[in-house]
Amino acid sequence: MVRYRLNIFNKILIMVLLLLIPILLLYGISNRTANQVIREEIESSNLNRLSFFLYQMDSAIGNLSMFPVILSLDPHIREFVDREGGSAAETLKAESRIAEKFGLQSVSSSWSNDLTVFIPSSHKVISTNIFLHGTGRQGSWSDPIHTAWSYEKDSSRGDTVGSFIREIGVPSKVRTFADADAVYQVRFPVQNISNLLDVSKKDKQSDPFLYHLGYEPILNSTSEPHTVNKIRERLSGEALSDSGQQRMVIENQEILVSYVKSRQLGWYLVDYVPEQRILSPIAKTSNLFYGSIALLLAMGVFASFLLYRHVQIPIKNIIRGVQRMKRGDLSARIDYRAKNEFQYLIQRFNEMAGQIQQLVEVVYAERISSREAALKQLQSQINPHFLYNSLFFMINSAKVEDWDSVIAMGENLAEYYRYTTRVENQTVRLKDEIELIENYLSIQTMRMVRLEYEISVPEEMWEERVPRLILQPIVENAVLHGIEFRLDGGKITVTGEQDGELNRIIVEDNGVGMSEEALAHLRAKLTEPMSEEIGCGVWNVHQRLSYQFGEASGLTFEHVPGGGLRVILNWTRSSGASGAGSPGEGGNNGTTDDRG
Repeated sequence: MVRYRLNIFNKILIMVLLLLIPILLLYGISNRTANQVIREEIESSNLNRLSFFLYQMDSAIGNLSMFPVILSLDPHIREFVDREGGSAAETLKAESRIAEKFGLQSVSSSWSNDLTVFIPSSHKVISTNIFLHGTGRQGSWSDPIHTAWSYEKDSSRGDTVGSFIREIGVPSKVRTFADADAVYQVRFPVQNISNLLDVSKKDKQSDPFLYHLGYEPILNSTSEPHTVNKIRERLSGEALSDSGQQRMVIENQEILVSYVKSRQLGWYLVDYVPEQRILSPIAKTSNLFYGSIALLLAMGVFASFLLYRHVQIPIKNIIRGVQRMKRGDLSARIDYRAKNEFQYLIQRFNEMAGQIQQLVEVVYAERISSREAALKQLQSQINPHFLYNSLFFMINSAKVEDWDSVIAMGENLAEYYRYTTRVENQTVRLKDEIELIENYLSIQTMRMVRLEYEISVPEEMWEERVPRLILQPIVENAVLHGIEFRLDGGKITVTGEQDGELNRIIVEDNGVGMSEEALAHLRAKLTEPMSEEIGCGVWNVHQRLSYQFGEASGLTFEHVPGGGLRVILNWTRSSGASGAGSPGEGGNNGTTDDRG
């Protein structure tokens, strides 16, 4: 399994993230705590403010509640109520005095109010409201007395407005107007409450109103009826305690609803605060912080990218170039142009690589020259074993007076050594190489009668230029290591063919062949670098073909069905080879070749 390694860009990016994540976590925790504290403070502050406001309102209403009691205890008023008979003038004078007292009592309160006394026995009405004074009761004289504050519509002044009333009967135990000697009433319009709500709302973000199930709410002058109605719908379906708070979402906006019940009226004073509006500065600050973090992250990524581009990429290119040189590719150069200090390193690397390539080529050329010299020296040497066998054949043939064999052996032997000892030109025609192996096979056929051979090379290939002694080592190996070990002899076939790109010579024998392991070992040795230990003719032939005609040229090996080995010499079709560039190697006569 390949182990993944982080590059500099990834490491810096991770480091930036590791630096920013704790900051984000700490800020998130502190921001959440701050929001929670502010929410709790809003809840507490809003409920306390609402309770204080309701206390003020109940105090004002409580003062109004005392007006009927004060009036019922006034001796002049009681005297007027209890008096029977009297002249009309005295009665009007007494009514005028009572109306004046009612007026003085009414204006003692900061709230607009009406004070009225009803005398059921005489159906008289005395009131600070001139529209009610002396006109009689609008309702029935048998109506119940409202001993607690009650809400009703008042149309005495023409326009119908909501108002609250409270009444006291004399004596105190009576429950209806008909049973009472007198009924004292105080009334105030809801406009008093609306004005107080406006004062409470001023310079605040709240929107208070009075709510009671079954009645229209009492709003301030700038209330939003739509929002109030939504809140009423939510509250109407719940059993409310004397005070409490709820969070509601209305039109995708979270609001805090606080309510406190009035001890005087029995109505709920409700106020709602849009928390998001209060918390919006914190949200803006949070957004600014997160935007700054995002900007820092972007700057960190950009800085990492710049570092990656100007440091990591040049390093990667330098490493890639070093690895290519390590694999033996001395032509490796770095094409990347760095606009920083790495450009100096890249230039020096390319210069160094060029010098190394030049040095290796010089050394390689010197070793090739050395091997060429060794090849020429070997060519000038006569293989004693091969020569002795040939001379003994001639001696034995002369003893039996087989002069034709003596002559044939002498001619072939002379031609063979004349060709192999010529060192002035290392590139020859293919025809010359074919004549050489004909001489060689003729000699071997005379020595080994069981050897047969067949050469079939098209005339079109005869003028192809090839390195000297390119076929003889292959044919010699076929004889010595393939056919010689067969008691019944064998046959060697040399075939030539061409196609659009390659020349091909196929040397095939039906000898003992090679095992798969030996053949694999032979193929592997062809790819080994040139060294002093490797001196076989097969390797030499392969390297000379590859060096002179390109990488597509060289030797390939195949098994022959039924036994034997097929060696194929491939080289590209070209305009000719230069003798100076042919690599030479010992083993031209094949006596030391073991096919490996």
